[in-house]
Amino acid sequence: MFGLIGNFGPWELGFILVIVLIIFGPGKLPQLGDSVGKALSNFRKAREDDEKAIED
Repeated sequence: MFGLIGNFGPWELGFILVIVLIIFGPGKLPQLGDSVGKALSNFRKAREDDEKAIED
């Protein structure tokens, strides 16, 4: 799966950041980061709950 993505270097990450800035604008980036952080937190919590349920 990750073989299709390839390796990201500093130029690629900078290009992605510029695209995100163009799409969302600098005012929306804090809200976007907060949303992504909450989603990752919820995903980790759900994964841990599933692992505990499997162990029991």
